[in-house]
Amino acid sequence: MRIIITGTSAGIGEYLAGRLAEAGHEIWGLARSTQKAAFATSVCDVSQWEQVERARDEVAQRWSHVDAIICGAAIQGAIGPAMQVDPRKWSHTLRVDLDGTYFVFRAFWELLRQSPQRTKVICFAGGGATNARPNFSAYAVAKTAVVRLVETLAVEWKDNAVDINAISPGAINTAMTRETVSMGPELAGCAEFEGAQRRLAEGAQSIEKVHGIVEFLLSGKSDGITGRLLSAQWDDWAGLPAHAAQLAESEIYQLRRILPEERGSKF
Repeated sequence: MRIIITGTSAGIGEYLAGRLAEAGHEIWGLARSTQKAAFATSVCDVSQWEQVERARDEVAQRWSHVDAIICGAAIQGAIGPAMQVDPRKWSHTLRVDLDGTYFVFRAFWELLRQSPQRTKVICFAGGGATNARPNFSAYAVAKTAVVRLVETLAVEWKDNAVDINAISPGAINTAMTRETVSMGPELAGCAEFEGAQRRLAEGAQSIEKVHGIVEFLLSGKSDGITGRLLSAQWDDWAGLPAHAAQLAESEIYQLRRILPEERGSKF
């Protein structure tokens, strides 16, 4: 497959680009810094539409189509109590994590439509997408919005041969883990700070499972599974094809409002 991956200079994006390239996929990585990689790259700040357009044009000069997009570029950005952080830094976090996801979809949509096969789009949700995450409000808001964007585009694209899903990768040790420790308990909060320290000292959750679910979502086994938020660590994603029809007619693995009746109450 010809795959666009953002955030390939570090973290999960860098790891996936290397693993997928080793597996024989053609990779084009986008990152803010110059990369020395075994695959094609473009310097691109995904929060800047003009830079994403320019990267798209570079890709289009060599590729007639794109088969998949993986959005791995993200920052934690503004860390600390929401009423104390710099509002400009808070906004910039959303520009990178949310706008940067949409911009890539928008720029590469026509190349994606030119693919001769069913295409795949993968995003990463991250902590705070399904529950409150104090002191990481910008990141949590952006990642929640990415999940809703995935759900919305799955509906808009229902007549196209494309599947789009979001992955919750779990607690993986990356530069974000080290950043959380560097912020200290005063800004990150005691629970986040201590959890990050513990993961760095004792080890984090399996990045191999992240690679596994990405390979699954890129494959024909996941055809028709779309608009979902899946956990790399906890969900039986390999068994989902047996339930594809039920998933398509349900709100399973999606963000929804909980009613009192669903928790045994009535008011």
